[in-house]
Amino acid sequence: MRSGEELDGFEGEASSTSMISGASSPYQPTTEPVSQRRGLAGLRCDPDYLRGAFGRLKVAQVILALIAFICIETIMKCSPCEGLYFFEFVSCSAFVVTGVLLIMFGLNLHMRIPQINWNLTDLVNTGLSTFFFFIASIVLAALNHRTGAEISAVIFGFLATAAYGVNTFLAVQKWRVSVHQQSTNDYIRARTESRDVDSRPEIQRLDT
Repeated sequence: MRSGEELDGFEGEASSTSMISGASSPYQPTTEPVSQRRGLAGLRCDPDYLRGAFGRLKVAQVILALIAFICIETIMKCSPCEGLYFFEFVSCSAFVVTGVLLIMFGLNLHMRIPQINWNLTDLVNTGLSTFFFFIASIVLAALNHRTGAEISAVIFGFLATAAYGVNTFLAVQKWRVSVHQQSTNDYIRARTESRDVDSRPEIQRLDT
């Protein structure tokens, strides 16, 4: 019958052997956080964006474009109809594109596609929507027949123009700040690299 010390020795050897085999085993337990996994399960709302100026403007743009589109769709008769069709196209396009951007920014989906410059995409969308909403509203105001639906569409068209215009102004300011910061960082990086070269004479000898 083995003594207790021998049994303790065998247990120690077994535990150390299991630890070594576990460390060398290719089948390691998964330690990836659930929040970092790909797929729809990792979606989360960004309340900071929705509470900010850009998020509120996006929500206002989607609502105004939708109301303008609904108002223009309730018109049953038109003559001429070119202005109505143009306003319908502008309001529908702005609603769809802005709604997609709101979802992308609100759910942080744009972080998963870093190949696209989303700030520039948003700037182009707001700029074009401001221009076309303004033109469409002026054309509809000049060619309407003073019906309630047409007047409402014109009013919401100009309100959407204002919302997109403010967003364009803020986006341009943000773009200028980012460009200035990028140029400043590049200048600081270049100065740091030049100082490193000056402080290392062996690099200068190799260059000569």
